[in-house]
Amino acid sequence: MQSENKTEKASPKKRRDERKKGNVFQSKDVVTVGVIAVSFYILKFLTPYIYRNTSYMFNKYISLMSTTNSINDTFVRQMFKDISYTIFSSVGLLMIAVMVTAVVCSGAQTKFLITKENIKFKFSKLNPLSGIKKMFSLRSIVEVAKNIIKITILGALIYNTIIKELLQVPKLASVDIAAGIEFIASTIMSIVKSVIIAFVVISGFDFLYSWWEYEKNIKMTKQEVKDEYKQLEGDPLIKGKIKEKQRAVSMRRMMQQVPQADVVIRNPTHYAVAIKYNIEKDNAPIVLAKGKDTIALKIIDKAQEYKINIVENVPLARALYADSEINREIPLEFYEPVAEILAWVYGLKKKETHTR
Repeated sequence: MQSENKTEKASPKKRRDERKKGNVFQSKDVVTVGVIAVSFYILKFLTPYIYRNTSYMFNKYISLMSTTNSINDTFVRQMFKDISYTIFSSVGLLMIAVMVTAVVCSGAQTKFLITKENIKFKFSKLNPLSGIKKMFSLRSIVEVAKNIIKITILGALIYNTIIKELLQVPKLASVDIAAGIEFIASTIMSIVKSVIIAFVVISGFDFLYSWWEYEKNIKMTKQEVKDEYKQLEGDPLIKGKIKEKQRAVSMRRMMQQVPQADVVIRNPTHYAVAIKYNIEKDNAPIVLAKGKDTIALKIIDKAQEYKINIVENVPLARALYADSEINREIPLEFYEPVAEILAWVYGLKKKETHTR
């Protein structure tokens, strides 16, 4: 049921986690076809060299058999060295090419992933039920069908090629060994070319199937997507509470600054902006607090409590609330109207001082 509910594509985090586990997309048939193709074409390239070396060694020791009276340790060691050199010089490049091809074909698909997860011992691998499930899984059925197709194609290609060349076989009795080897080699290469072409097509289908199966296996349920989002972004409820607390702290700080204001500009209850201007320190008036509706009423109440001048200016209060930021200088376009209000406030303060 859980696998049936996996309807969501794997997230980037899910893909990274699967990659760390060593679970990456890879088609083994692509590697196999690459190795076969490279192996046989390099073998074709090396065949003349291998033939010369082998012929030389064969003729050398056949001739030595007729001239050597006794075989000692030195002769055996030299023969072993010659044979070893011939073998390694003949197939060494082929072995290196096969290993490099396998690494490149595999690495191109896995992005050269190296992980220890796949080689770790796991008790689940010893569970016979898991093995039985794998035997009867969709992947196993596909592998069996694919292998049957491979064997059928391979058999058909070999049969058709042999049938075509069957009439040429009696003629081999009248040709030398080199010509016979060349005929056999060309026949084999003809078969190999056909096999490689057929297997490239099969590996293409296997590549697409492996990709589809991998994507299906790493799909996520909607609940997994939600849980992952909570891990990455945090629980929405907790984030909401944190933001609520942050707003409350910010509100307290803002309200604590209202008593420092020179004037509060309001409209008349919907908007309120508290402004302060220190001629010696500030380049322009600074917004200490601003609010709308309930918060505006609190700012006004606070201003009345500390006997701060309140000026009613509907358009200016709205504009300052919309375009200004707390603890920042007011925008340039508000300099003139705010300066007029501050001049009026400072005039009131001077009158109060003189009357005292």
